[in-house]
Amino acid sequence: MAEFDLLSETKACDLLARLFRARGYTIVRNIEFREYGVSFHIDGWDAKARVGFEFLSSEDEDHDDLTLREYQTLMAAQQRGELALMILDEVEPLSVADLKVMADEFLDEAAAAVAAQKASRRRATPKSAAKKPSAKAAGKTRETKVAAAKTTAKKPGKPKQPGTKAVARRTGKPAVAKGRSGRTR
Repeated sequence: MAEFDLLSETKACDLLARLFRARGYTIVRNIEFREYGVSFHIDGWDAKARVGFEFLSSEDEDHDDLTLREYQTLMAAQQRGELALMILDEVEPLSVADLKVMADEFLDEAAAAVAAQKASRRRATPKSAAKKPSAKAAGKTRETKVAAAKTTAKKPGKPKQPGTKAVARRTGKPAVAKGRSGRTR
C-alpha cells in the first residue's frame, strides 16, 4: 500500500529527481532560478537542457515564491520552447503512482518538443551551397542564355521582292519609326 501513500514535498522532489535523471537529465536540486524577470528557488533544474520541476507546498512555504504573474511568464517561455518546467501544486494530494504518471507524461512532451525543434532547425538550414546557385551564378546563367539567344537568332535574309521594307533592312533603319507616344510618324 506504500504506492498510494501521499507524498510530502521532499519525497515528491526526490522521486522527480530520480525520474528526470533516468531520462538523462542532469538535475541540480534547490538552486536559484533567475530568468525572464522571475526569481525563486527551483526544486530541480538541468540548466543545459533547460528542463526542471518545482513542487509548490505549504511545507516549505514556497507558494509565495512564485506569483501568478511569474508562473504565466514561465509558461509563456515554455510555449515558445525556451524551457520545460513541471510545476506541481499540493492543492490536491498526490500518490507515488499519480506523480509517476504525471512526470512520465511531462517528460514525454518535453522530449517531443525538443525533437520537433531540432527537426524545424534542420528544415530551416540550407542544404548545400553547391545545390543552390548564388545570385551571382544565377545572373551568369541568365547572361549566358541571353548571349546564346543573340547568336542563334535568325538574321534577316534578302527579301524576294525589293521594296521599302527591304531597303530599310539593308540600311539598318526602320521603315516606320514610332515616337514616345506610340504613334507612327
